[in-house]
Amino acid sequence: MTLDGADTLAGWLYVARRAAVPRRGRLSLMGCALSVAAVLLVCGKTATAGATPPAAANTGAAGYADVLDVHGTPQSPSDRRFNIFFDAGAWQGYSLPPIGDGATGFVGPFVASLHNGRWVDTRFAQFALTTSTRHTAIPLREVSGHAEPGYLQRTFAAPGLNVSQTLFFVNSRTALVRIDLMSSTARDVSFTVSGTAMPGLTSTFVDERSAVMQSFPRSASQVVTRVRAPNNASYRTQVSTDGYRITLRQPLKLRADQTATVYVAQTLLYDARTASPAAVDFATAWTDNRTRWNGYLKVASRAHRPGLPDATARHVAAKAMETLLGNWRAARGDLQHAGVVPAYSNPDFNECVWAWDSWKQAAALSLFAPRLAEDNLLEMFDYQAADGMIPDLVCLHAKDNNWRNTKPPLATWAALRVYRTNRDKAFLRALYPKLVRCHNWWFADRDHLHDGLAEYGSTDGTLKAAKWESGMDDDARFDHAAMLQNGKRAWSMNQDAVDLNAYLYRDATDLAAAASILGDRTQQAAWQQRAAALKAKIDTRFFDEARGYFFDVRIPDGTFVTTYGPAGWIPLWAGAATPAQAKAVARVLANPRKFDTLMPFPTLAADDPRFAPVEGYWRGPVWLDQAYFAVRGLERYGFDAQADGMALRLFTRAQGLTGDGPIRENYDPLTGQGLNSRNFSWSAASYLMLLLDPATGTAKVRQGVPTGSKQP
Repeated sequence: MTLDGADTLAGWLYVARRAAVPRRGRLSLMGCALSVAAVLLVCGKTATAGATPPAAANTGAAGYADVLDVHGTPQSPSDRRFNIFFDAGAWQGYSLPPIGDGATGFVGPFVASLHNGRWVDTRFAQFALTTSTRHTAIPLREVSGHAEPGYLQRTFAAPGLNVSQTLFFVNSRTALVRIDLMSSTARDVSFTVSGTAMPGLTSTFVDERSAVMQSFPRSASQVVTRVRAPNNASYRTQVSTDGYRITLRQPLKLRADQTATVYVAQTLLYDARTASPAAVDFATAWTDNRTRWNGYLKVASRAHRPGLPDATARHVAAKAMETLLGNWRAARGDLQHAGVVPAYSNPDFNECVWAWDSWKQAAALSLFAPRLAEDNLLEMFDYQAADGMIPDLVCLHAKDNNWRNTKPPLATWAALRVYRTNRDKAFLRALYPKLVRCHNWWFADRDHLHDGLAEYGSTDGTLKAAKWESGMDDDARFDHAAMLQNGKRAWSMNQDAVDLNAYLYRDATDLAAAASILGDRTQQAAWQQRAAALKAKIDTRFFDEARGYFFDVRIPDGTFVTTYGPAGWIPLWAGAATPAQAKAVARVLANPRKFDTLMPFPTLAADDPRFAPVEGYWRGPVWLDQAYFAVRGLERYGFDAQADGMALRLFTRAQGLTGDGPIRENYDPLTGQGLNSRNFSWSAASYLMLLLDPATGTAKVRQGVPTGSKQP
């Protein structure tokens, strides 16, 4: 059965003996009308006594409970100190109440776009039961509360009564709570669901034509709760200054050894003036959710890392997937494709998608969600300039896009990983000319000497934006850099960057591979020739024989910028180093005074006077993307034992990683303490690739010639 109609303020109260279907809508963010439509449906079905609620049965999620702790109660509307459950590209999220908080329902929703992220209500799907005759409260004792992959679940008990609540996402707009009530004897109970505004969030509740509308000052956003009762099922709605209450006039008739099910759905409309909610099929919603998540978990079950117990590897893989999918946001506003934000826990990373992050996120998503990986790439290329430049970041509101700089060229690497998973040649064919323009842009706007080597720079001539372009905001190698003008809106730092040119070498080899896949042998040969020329320059210009490491070189004198950092190991990941050079770099990486710290691969050598792993953003913390490149670089050149030993400590030394803590933006290399943003996407992506990339898939380099079919 479907409930449908023309009204965009979706929400109904439906009592029946079968599943029903409410409508869904579009999500809107800042500057548009935002609606949260709550729909309450009641149905029943026969079940055996003591049967497990459907949400807990046959999920395929065994062993993955609570890989992330999502318990918490916000102390203010903008509080993000605890983890939030997002899924399916939704812009609203929920949490479990703290352990010991026996009140029913879930914390939320948190609307990521309202005033840069606000808790709208204190609870969602909070219900109360009373006896139908004396109207005395039926106290419920909380039995459990868990976060499983793809859903939250709470269970309650009273004498002769068991209740479970399961929250999951139907799609990017609708979250659904299924409430299953099972009684050991026949009884009638009264049912009420209520909502209360988040304290500290100024709002107004109005009951208008059976709809409860929550409005906010200085905002077109609205939270709308509307009930509708087909088949003469009646209800009563009450509003106050801070909330609403919806009560069934007719009691729920619980039969012995049968389950009565109440659905509560919450839909966010992007703009209630233009969006029309679509129908949601309650009969298949849970099955669809489980099918999707079981597919993810099937991939996670293959996680492996030498020296790490496979159960731990699977645990971290599931957490990494939950982190990436928790930061997944559907196309809204000026974002034309779905993408992944860096970290919902940080308000600075709330409404925008970064190029640097997207390339790495897409590479990891290709392992288990290749369609989302495609979208994450396309979201950046939607804004590619005619000259080939990709903006640093694109946002919900295009006015916030950053065109002062771009980010390193890893898009072709990511696109090839996606293609090798889904074999979508049409996707690769459409993206290929955009990737070519992006590659060529670097040598048009960032090659000051026109010598075939590129530098990081900016469009506005500022050193700050040029540092952003490297992806390493305060990297010590740029401490004495200056800016050189190349053109009207083209500036370079006065040093050729070894990592950038290694990325460009890898980009050229990947473009050759893409051309081969697309059947263009002429282009393939041209890219191979360009890659060979660039490799020769990298090997001769950037490697310091005396120090055994790769460094940036200054313009115009060609002297080395002798800062030991991750830029020096990128030629190994790219395959640009000679075997002898790789051996020297591996020796430096094995030095405990430099990079072989408790948690290895700090972004500045530990013996550098500027080493500041806690205070310095890129002056010592371990960033997992760079650590990933180091591990894969060592493996590429045959240093497997060293790679395995150092990679293992990336897992065992990162605080909270193998428990229920969030994946962090970076880590202290001396203690393993998590630093900066929680639930960071590219860290999750890097961990996932370290666990799931084929162990034999790295192309080894022998005598300077790559062999093998797959690339790291």
